[in-house]
Amino acid sequence: IYSCCYLSRRLNQLSSHDPLWKRHCKKYWLISEEEKSQRNQTWKALFISTYSDLGRYIRHYATLKKAWDDLEKYLGQRCPRMIGSLKESVREEDLDAVEAQIGCKLPDDYRCSFRIHNGQKLVVPGLMGSMALSNHYRSEDLLDIDTAAGGFQQRPGLKQCLPLTFCIHTGLSQYMALESVEGRNKYEIFYQCPDQMARNPSAIDMFITGTSYLEWFTSYVNKVVTGGYPIIRDQIFRYVHDKECVATTGDITVSVSTSFLPELSSVHPPHYFFTYRIRIEMSKDALPEKACQLDSRYWRITNAKGDVEEVQGPGVVGEFPIISPGRVYEYTSCTTFSTTSGYMEGYYTFHCLYYKDKFFNVTIPRFHMVCPTFKVSTARMEPNDSEYAVDEEEDSTDTDEYEDRRRVLDIPAPSGRCPRHT
Repeated sequence: IYSCCYLSRRLNQLSSHDPLWKRHCKKYWLISEEEKSQRNQTWKALFISTYSDLGRYIRHYATLKKAWDDLEKYLGQRCPRMIGSLKESVREEDLDAVEAQIGCKLPDDYRCSFRIHNGQKLVVPGLMGSMALSNHYRSEDLLDIDTAAGGFQQRPGLKQCLPLTFCIHTGLSQYMALESVEGRNKYEIFYQCPDQMARNPSAIDMFITGTSYLEWFTSYVNKVVTGGYPIIRDQIFRYVHDKECVATTGDITVSVSTSFLPELSSVHPPHYFFTYRIRIEMSKDALPEKACQLDSRYWRITNAKGDVEEVQGPGVVGEFPIISPGRVYEYTSCTTFSTTSGYMEGYYTFHCLYYKDKFFNVTIPRFHMVCPTFKVSTARMEPNDSEYAVDEEEDSTDTDEYEDRRRVLDIPAPSGRCPRHT
């Protein structure tokens, strides 16, 4: 008995040792010394009070809180007006009310994120990234919980799917499956893609963007805060740059970043739409007489089957830019493939301004474009659907007629939409 009493007293002493609780407060709740001072509580009291409110999220909270903190810090420095669109946190009872409204349980990682920030207002630019071409613009907002609940789907093809994002220009959303129905995995996140070749209107294919809310949100934030996406005119542009996709010819460097556009793509028929952003820069150390002007472009476009198309034409985006020491020229264009992947490469032809009869080629590095993982609708496998043959002929095009020059920090937001098939 004496031993047990001694053990209990010792455990009680250990459990009241404040430095032990400090480690847990920092590990699970990211509570700083400054916050502790402001709240004027012991570390143990802080842990207990926080746990009583957020205990169910102890596995997710630190990861999501850090992601939100990193994102806010980054946006505060580079996209300050976007900070004002973020909403304050919601209460547990608000999330419980939404579950009762839609008749489905929300995953804990999703709930946890909304205990930190309740998405954002429906504004432009959207927190989840923008995309701009000459006649197409997309900017996705992270929906607040009430707006998301209002868009909860029960119709065939999207049963028990909750929208996470929304673009007011295109109507595009990313959805999260709250149950494993219609061929989806529970909590899978995707862009819907109507099957245009199926007679059943509920035949909806999916471009997969995440396997859980935690993975989807934190991977996006990491891409943003590490500079993986460019910040242009106070917006996050979702272009991915491969660091190896750079070529230098003399004093001129060409680099390329790419992006897949689900809203202009389809699985049936196979039509995968990509944009690419090209940066042409002359070294600031180049001699003044190295100034030159772009005359023409040459593209070699190869699809996943090895079919090759060659395209040649004057200028880019209808312009003939002049490149001089330290100057940067950027523009955006697009291409389509009937295969799920492909690549482009080529060169620009320039002439020297000081020696007008001197021409030279500048290499455009090979850059690959790959469609995200997709799932075919389970509603597609109907008797009459087999009548429709899928045409896999190459239809890649260098769509310079849709190119649009984009100056750094001077990119207007165009309106309208690109043609669905070009």
